[in-house]
Amino acid sequence: MQVILDQDRCCSSGQCVLTAPEVFEQSDDDGLVVLRREQPDPARYPDVRLAAALCPGGAITVREA
Repeated sequence: MQVILDQDRCCSSGQCVLTAPEVFEQSDDDGLVVLRREQPDPARYPDVRLAAALCPGGAITVREA
């Protein structure tokens, strides 16, 4: 799995951070999502998929390997 972020689409809702904090965090400067791990641990795949689905801005893309 590869996680791709489009920060231009991020609306700073924080849903991704709440859903998968091991993979996502929010910038203290502007509140935009920051990727902690581009290739997360397989145990986190369900959380990452859910975070992408919950993102109101559609800023998270998940590519399955």
